Amino acid sequence: MRYFKQNKGFTLIEVMIVVVIIGILVGLAIPRYTRATVKAKQTEAKLILKQIYTMQQTYREEYDSYWVPGEDVSASSETPDAFAELGIELMSEARYTYSISGTDRTFAAVAVATNLDNDETEDRWQIDQDGKLIALLDDATN
Repeated sequence: MRYFKQNKGFTLIEVMIVVVIIGILVGLAIPRYTRATVKAKQTEAKLILKQIYTMQQTYREEYDSYWVPGEDVSASSETPDAFAELGIELMSEARYTYSISGTDRTFAAVAVATNLDNDETEDRWQIDQDGKLIALLDDATN
């Protein structure tokens, strides 16, 4: 009984086991956290592309063709009003660069971002005249 009253600390083995368990938990948590933050950032692209789709449908109803900007026109945080004629203005904190290409009967809008999770993997989403939103390159899965 005296042994337990005098021994009030942890042994080195107990401390090492706790450190190993914490290391395993951190090793499992960090990739999931990174993936969750990338998915949250991808919401911007999905929402803006759906807005482009909606505004393109509205534009087509009024003018009987889709709006297609000139060559090398893209909207980003540096050029937030590049799609102002379509009725879309980006926020100043936009992570993606958006571009629209096509003809008067078809269009494709693409959102591109790099470095969403501090790597060089590109994240690329596209929506077309049918409203199909697809991930061309998904940084959350790479």
